[in-house]
Amino acid sequence: MCGIAGFIGNVKNKKKVLKNMTDRIAHRGPDAEGFCIKDEVALGQRRLSIIDLKNGQQPMYTQDKSLVVVFNGEIYNYKELKKELKNYPFQTDSDTEVLLYGYKEWGKDLPNHLRGMFAFAIYDFKEKTLFCARDPFGIKPFYYYTWDQGIMFASEIKAFLDHPNFEKKFNEKILSSFLSFSFTPTTETFFEGVKRLDAGYTLTYQKEELTIDRYYKLNFPITKKEYEQVVEEISEGMENSVRYHMISDVEVGSFLSSGIDSSYLVSLARPDKTYTVGYDIPRYNEIDYAKDLTEKLGITNKSKIINKKEYMEVLDKIMYHMDEPASDPAIVALYFVANLASQDVKVVLSGEGADEFFGGYNYYREEVDLSFYNKIPFWIRHTISKFFSLFPPMRGINFLVRRGEKLEDSYIGVNKVWSEKEVKKILKIPVTLKNKDITKDVYNEFSTESNIIKMQAIDIHFWLMKDILQKADRMTMANSVEGRVPFVDKEVFKIASSLPLEYKVTKENTKVALRSAAKKVIPNESYKKKKLGFPVPIRDWMREDDVYEEIVTAFESDIAKKYFNTKLLLKMLKEHKNKKKDNYRKVWNVFCFIRWYQVFFEKSGIGSTENN
Repeated sequence: MCGIAGFIGNVKNKKKVLKNMTDRIAHRGPDAEGFCIKDEVALGQRRLSIIDLKNGQQPMYTQDKSLVVVFNGEIYNYKELKKELKNYPFQTDSDTEVLLYGYKEWGKDLPNHLRGMFAFAIYDFKEKTLFCARDPFGIKPFYYYTWDQGIMFASEIKAFLDHPNFEKKFNEKILSSFLSFSFTPTTETFFEGVKRLDAGYTLTYQKEELTIDRYYKLNFPITKKEYEQVVEEISEGMENSVRYHMISDVEVGSFLSSGIDSSYLVSLARPDKTYTVGYDIPRYNEIDYAKDLTEKLGITNKSKIINKKEYMEVLDKIMYHMDEPASDPAIVALYFVANLASQDVKVVLSGEGADEFFGGYNYYREEVDLSFYNKIPFWIRHTISKFFSLFPPMRGINFLVRRGEKLEDSYIGVNKVWSEKEVKKILKIPVTLKNKDITKDVYNEFSTESNIIKMQAIDIHFWLMKDILQKADRMTMANSVEGRVPFVDKEVFKIASSLPLEYKVTKENTKVALRSAAKKVIPNESYKKKKLGFPVPIRDWMREDDVYEEIVTAFESDIAKKYFNTKLLLKMLKEHKNKKKDNYRKVWNVFCFIRWYQVFFEKSGIGSTENN
């Protein structure tokens, strides 16, 4: 819906500082701007008009001017909440106003009443209190930074670049974690002092004291039900979620790949317009599959073929919009499909979250497929694992290593790139933060659950919340489009989290019950298809001279020499080019970090405060 920014504290030229901060994130809301500046308080917003186009301007105040709010997101149950709050003097038809009177009624319990995606800041002038909250799964971003006698916040870190009290410093201690996770898995960010308000948390700032509280926790209350009943509950739950996610005063379109997730959403929503990207290499192209579905549904599909040159040229812009390094190659495809959609619509549906909620990863199947191996005493499996860990990673050996380790000691998510052992070899700086230190709180919280539940909890807390949803938000907002994710809904999660394990994964399939529900409405066989997401031919392009040389240049840069064993990096790149080893994920991971660092800490343009 928009971008928000603000600060509390004595600063000269508050209006100019605040306007520069919001201008920096104007791509999130090109339709309008608004400011509240009073005493030490400065709140700003850039608006992408979706609901109540005429009267939804922000900052928005209560009638008595005691509260003011800036808000990014959508509250889908706002009409129901207005009925509960019928004694308050509503003046608009916007969902934003519900936050104000909901806070008057429920105080800090407000987020528990909301169904939607949100990051907001409410200031109480009487109590001189700033109250902020982020939605349960982190669909919308929120960052904060404190200094002596002050705090600033924003939807994107780059807004802080324009504040005189922000000191831009590189936080190198989380580099090792990025290499393993492929994104920033910590509350700390790559900018020293900047912290992420995690999903399901609130922030209160009063009298220069900061308090962070958790209001939402994942829970997996598995219930035994007949399979047909579960499938019906999923069907009803998804129909309900899609209906809520279609609430808008402007047209809603949808992204569409060839897999079950987006195909299910499109078949339920039947939007007039859908959008797909692909490549000129057939095995990386999903356009024909998407068009087959939309032809059967009688709706429109627009598509774009991405070529290698434009893919590589847009990387710096991608890194700027992401704020922090991210090495999932699909980010670029997501940028282009959002750009394609922006030519027609302001809102799109997208299929993120189905794999994490309903059991869509093949990693989960190992617990079922290879249960026989788990019957071998752990000390024997552990001895085998220790022996084979001495060898270079390869298929078969990787399995023996994994199954001889405790999940808590090894599993950090489905997209692990470098092992900690490999990180120590490739990095020149000490590794001070262990992966176990990052994941331990989640494992402790779910210590009595099955391994599949533990893996789901890890993937939701890290891969979904801190990578998938982040890139979905950033790439859509970079193109001034609002992305909505009907699977990532707390009512849908209630259904998914109660599923018995056999309704998630079997030896034959993943997302078992979800596929049965989707089969009822998808008019082709997409419900059977393994999800590809937005596949990208980076693995192949790296072997071509132009991309290869571009990566060589990055690996020979000063920043690469400062932080990495560049001799080993270049060796790995050459091995990949010559098809001796498939090193593309590790090579791309480091390359993306270097490009990000150059954008924000070396170039005088795109990441600087002076030229943006």
